[in-house]
Amino acid sequence: MHFLGVLIIGLLIGVIAKFLMPGRDPGGCIITMLLGVAGAAFGTYLGHLLGFYEIGQQAGFIGSVIGAMIILLIYRMIMGKRP
Repeated sequence: MHFLGVLIIGLLIGVIAKFLMPGRDPGGCIITMLLGVAGAAFGTYLGHLLGFYEIGQQAGFIGSVIGAMIILLIYRMIMGKRP
């Protein structure tokens, strides 16, 4: 049941990240969900690095969205250079 909750929250985070960074991004529901889950993991890692979160704490909703936006930006930078 926990896994299903992670996927639903990941989808919500991915949708918000794509909404805040408009543009043409390939991928449907699954890619958006993976973007949100990876954004939450990256937001947690970045929060630990910057000292926002203690060890064992996870990123909050805003930190997760910011992480997803950073991943989306990196994706666009890499894919934008391809012919």
